[in-house]
Amino acid sequence: MENPIHEYWTIRLQRTQKALEANNFDVYIADNKDMAKKLAYETIIPTMAPKTISWGGSMTFVGTRLYEALRNDPRYTVLDTYDKSLSPEASMQRRRESLLVDLFITGTNAVTENGQLVNLDMIGNRVAALTFGPRHVLLFIGRNKLVPDREAAMARIKGYAAPVNVMRLEKKKSLRQDRPLRKLQQPRPHLQYLDDHRKKLSQAAHQDRFD
Repeated sequence: MENPIHEYWTIRLQRTQKALEANNFDVYIADNKDMAKKLAYETIIPTMAPKTISWGGSMTFVGTRLYEALRNDPRYTVLDTYDKSLSPEASMQRRRESLLVDLFITGTNAVTENGQLVNLDMIGNRVAALTFGPRHVLLFIGRNKLVPDREAAMARIKGYAAPVNVMRLEKKKSLRQDRPLRKLQQPRPHLQYLDDHRKKLSQAAHQDRFD
């Protein structure tokens, strides 16, 4: 086999794609960040035809440079929740307003191979938008987020994603590299298993139709 690593990831990603599609997600696989940007900017977003756009925290989204493209595109009204010039009060208000946009873009802390998104959110705006509010939600998910199951997802979140984000956002001044991660006080988790949530909504809608 010429490229076993590529083949390995292709198999895992395609398997996860099928699982997510079975849970009512539309899924696209891009080979790199430039392809991801092109696919989103030229194909996916125009199909949604949004007038207003906002986003939650996602390093994968920022890494594609789609953030800059959308922010400077006059076709869209952008509620930029990354704006550093905002006061804490104004920033929180903008996060609230972002829940009512036509398109909300974000990432996920982990995605399981059986098609579940698992998230721990410091404020709650990302998981709120994922479950209700915006007309459309677009997620950018790097293959580094792929895990076998929920247990592995929580291990990744608590052992890696949460401590790294604490350092990136400078939320704890006392955090030092020489302190064991197990001693860090983790934020209270706001978990959303979206497949379960969607099934409950589907069951409720089905019941309403026949009541």
